[in-house]
Amino acid sequence: MTSTLDLRQLAIDRSEKGAHRRGRRRNVLTRDVLPWAVLFGFAALLLWSARESLLPSKPVTVVPVFMMRAEVRESGTPMFQAAGWVEPRPSPVKVPALAEGVIERLLVVAGEAVEAGQPVAKLVEADARIALEDARADLQWQEAKLASAQAARAAARAHVERPVHLQAELAAAESALAKVQTDLATLPFAIRAAESRQKFARQDWEGKQNAGEALAARVVQRSQGEYESAQAAVQELQARRTSREAEAETLGNQCQALRTRLELKIDETRRLAEAEAEVRSAEAKVRQAELAVQAAELRLERMTLRAPLSGRVLALNAQPGQRVSGRASENSTGGVLTLYNPRQLQIRADVRLEDVPHIRPGQGVRIESAALTEPLSGAVLTPTSLADIQKNTLQVTVAIDDPPAELTPEMLVRATFLSPQPAETEAESPQPPLRLLVPRPLVETGNGQTTVWLADRLAGRARKQTVVLGKAGTEQLVEVIEGLVPTDKLVAGGRETLRPGDRIRITGEASL
Repeated sequence: MTSTLDLRQLAIDRSEKGAHRRGRRRNVLTRDVLPWAVLFGFAALLLWSARESLLPSKPVTVVPVFMMRAEVRESGTPMFQAAGWVEPRPSPVKVPALAEGVIERLLVVAGEAVEAGQPVAKLVEADARIALEDARADLQWQEAKLASAQAARAAARAHVERPVHLQAELAAAESALAKVQTDLATLPFAIRAAESRQKFARQDWEGKQNAGEALAARVVQRSQGEYESAQAAVQELQARRTSREAEAETLGNQCQALRTRLELKIDETRRLAEAEAEVRSAEAKVRQAELAVQAAELRLERMTLRAPLSGRVLALNAQPGQRVSGRASENSTGGVLTLYNPRQLQIRADVRLEDVPHIRPGQGVRIESAALTEPLSGAVLTPTSLADIQKNTLQVTVAIDDPPAELTPEMLVRATFLSPQPAETEAESPQPPLRLLVPRPLVETGNGQTTVWLADRLAGRARKQTVVLGKAGTEQLVEVIEGLVPTDKLVAGGRETLRPGDRIRITGEASL
């Protein structure tokens, strides 16, 4: 497929009409567009350069960093104060019920002085007394069983040591054997005598038979009866010898068995061992019964609660009619009452976090209270791990030296912490060095850092600066050893709503 190319479209129009059109287009660019573009760029540059003055700023007041010669406080000089309260040291003493029961009555009141071992409360004793009587009765029963077992053991031991019953049986068997042996020894003579009578009776009977009718038949029969009787006697004696020999053998075996039994004493030894076991068992039961009696006596004794130490009653945690379990883990109050030693008290003070680095164990503290006519002295024990995120404080415990009787737990006090003993290098310095000091209220502590608000005059902005505090200072000023220079200005007023990088407008210097 072919197309027709029109070359006239590539021709340049050089006529007067085309030239006039091109010139008008150039005049619009140079006369209208270019000037407006220049003006717009200039205005944008002005707005950019004035942007800081157009943005809103927060009014603040500032204070300078002070340069002055200051020295570390001498020992005993007040450093800072903190509010606190009195508490027992190291802790209150709870008096729990050591046995289960119902409180019958309380024998003391809150604030009363008690001595060690003094009764402070009574529990109902009826159940404990009945349990004690039952334990004592069971002990008597077990002691009776022990006495019976001991008697059986004594008899068994006597049978082992003196087996008279076995000796009697052996003697009876030996006597019977001797009698049989004696009988056996006389049997041969009796047999010969019986045989002689038999022979005589036979001869007599035969002679009378030979006499014929000369003798009466009755005489012959009597002779025949005597012969038969003598013959039976011989036979009986011969049979007796056989039975006697068997009886003698049996009695001999019996005697031998009794001799062996007397020698070994197996049954008697077994009975003695069983009797000894019964005695040990009875003794163990008696011991258990004695322990049961002791436990019952202890429970009865524990119906009276006694003070474990000399001191004062801090609080009553229970009331008459209340049941106590006897186990501290199950008592909601942890004890029937609470005691404390009035000679061992301490202060728990809320110390600001910026003052915590200046606290040392053993540091002196002056303690004041509305209930005291004169201040008390104390010493720092140790900072605790109890911090208050709302008050920005840390609790510090302070021991009270010789607390008076009118000072009681829960009283509010004011603790003034005194400066500790200075270091030797600072104490021997002839002239205090120049130090950077800032007002104490402007120092903030949080998240493990100590910071202040700085006013950047050139940038017109506020920023938070981390600093390191030193030991020197006054009641109003504290030393900064790192983080500031002498020309810095600290934001004093209006810093409550500041955030790092906010624009500020300095309205003047704050007065201290």
